[in-house]
Amino acid sequence: MKIYHSFEQIDKDLQRLKLQRDIALEEIKGVKYQLQNDLQPANWISTLASAVKKYGILYLIRRLFK
Repeated sequence: MKIYHSFEQIDKDLQRLKLQRDIALEEIKGVKYQLQNDLQPANWISTLASAVKKYGILYLIRRLFK
């Protein structure tokens, strides 16, 4: 537990904690926005297309060597 010797120290700590809280809230907003973008159907299609392309090429290579 921290021991304070003046109200000025308490005020500085409270201000620092408020700033840390504000930063954390802004980071949460950024994560929320990113999650909303990631869950849009357009992003699903592009992810699915890249996966199909990757595994399709692997499938073709396997078929060629068999």
